[in-house]
Amino acid sequence: MSKDMSYSAVMSRNNEIMKNAIGFDYNTFENKGIGFDYEKMMHETGYTLEKIEEIQYNYGVGNTPLIELKNITALARKCSPKGKGARIFVKDEACNASGSFKARRAATAVYHAKKKGYKGVIAATSGNYGAAVASQAAMQGLKCIIVQECYDSKGVGQPEIIEKARKCEAYGAEVVQLTVGPELFYEFLVLLEETGYFNASLYSPFGIAGVESLGHELAIQVKNKCGKFPDVVVCTNAGGGNLTGTARGLIKANAIDTRVVAASVDLKGLHMASDNQFNKKSFTTGHTGFGIPFSTWPDRSDVPRSAARPLRYMDRYVLVKQGEVFYMTELLAQLEGIERGPAGNTSLAAAFSIAQELDEDQIIVVQETEYTGAGKHICPQLTFARENGIDIKFGNPQEEIPGVNLILPQNPSLLKATDVDMNKIRKSLIKNCIKNNNVIDINELSEKDINFLMIETKSEKDFVLKALDELK
Repeated sequence: MSKDMSYSAVMSRNNEIMKNAIGFDYNTFENKGIGFDYEKMMHETGYTLEKIEEIQYNYGVGNTPLIELKNITALARKCSPKGKGARIFVKDEACNASGSFKARRAATAVYHAKKKGYKGVIAATSGNYGAAVASQAAMQGLKCIIVQECYDSKGVGQPEIIEKARKCEAYGAEVVQLTVGPELFYEFLVLLEETGYFNASLYSPFGIAGVESLGHELAIQVKNKCGKFPDVVVCTNAGGGNLTGTARGLIKANAIDTRVVAASVDLKGLHMASDNQFNKKSFTTGHTGFGIPFSTWPDRSDVPRSAARPLRYMDRYVLVKQGEVFYMTELLAQLEGIERGPAGNTSLAAAFSIAQELDEDQIIVVQETEYTGAGKHICPQLTFARENGIDIKFGNPQEEIPGVNLILPQNPSLLKATDVDMNKIRKSLIKNCIKNNNVIDINELSEKDINFLMIETKSEKDFVLKALDELK
């Protein structure tokens, strides 16, 4: 008898499919109550940091250069009060195989899949991760399927997503392209079940452990070059794995005083799953449409428990405008001779602003770059925006309205990162945790539950108790 492949039937088999596709049972990490054993889950990979670094090195990943942006630092100091303007460095992850830091995630996941005897890997992603998985699968001799949310209902795809599909196919992967909507996860599950391939999820412990090498490597390079660890590391934030893995790597390098800042493109007001708004944005990742929801509820991902849990490690969260990121892309190219893609320039735009708050002897690091070209370049992005009715002009980026206009700074002093209320998103996580665990009576939460929420939100007990009291 054939299996029931209806939407409801497939979704009901989610846990069974995931268990077969990753190779371990997420139920073994669950605690009694609302929490789970995160460190036990991370330990389940079975790989030490040293082993992961060895795996990555063997497949063209890691040991990327750390570059001081001296000209951009000088410009930041011109915009700063006297004595301010930290030294800005960038970790050039575009030098990895496939052209982004996500090769670190992919190398670990694909290696593990091959070790466990899987014949292929599947990933659901519209971003650089698809290209990274396809690249590593080609190197390590596995088949690869990438599932993309690509088009609106008119069949129009964003230039950046189309470019990433091209790159995946260049590495020999099969690309399944879908319209925006709930069918992405359904099709992903169907393919996992039909093929028996490994789920090379962005949010598995293998993916996040792979990014730990980035934070560790970055910390050691800065220490060797400057005699101390960085004061601030800025991470572009979407699903949270970038920041989570980098922060865990910093801790393993003993850079425990380094502040970790998340940065996202401000797309407030646009709905990512809305058909008519899908092509109104110029950024497909690193924006608030992913960054805020995944920060406030990480387990909305394609695995039962996400290993990307950014609020555990985040010290600050800032937003930058689309026009500011495009402007910074040009600054990087024309002042430093480095042409890179959009996501890393999100954190660079934030770092340019934050550097002006810091003393000149302090160090701020942008922890990743990515490749550019074809649809990822600012020229096709701006052309696509104009074709979709977006007004493009120079002025004050703070007046930018996502989906309506795109404002590039009239001058660099107008480039200002704005803070997200950290306590607000911490409270949102607590609220989502209560709701999604079907907690009826908050008074019945155990001390272990309270401790879990403290760790999840990087906050004190009094804060958690007050947030819970407000929910009553």
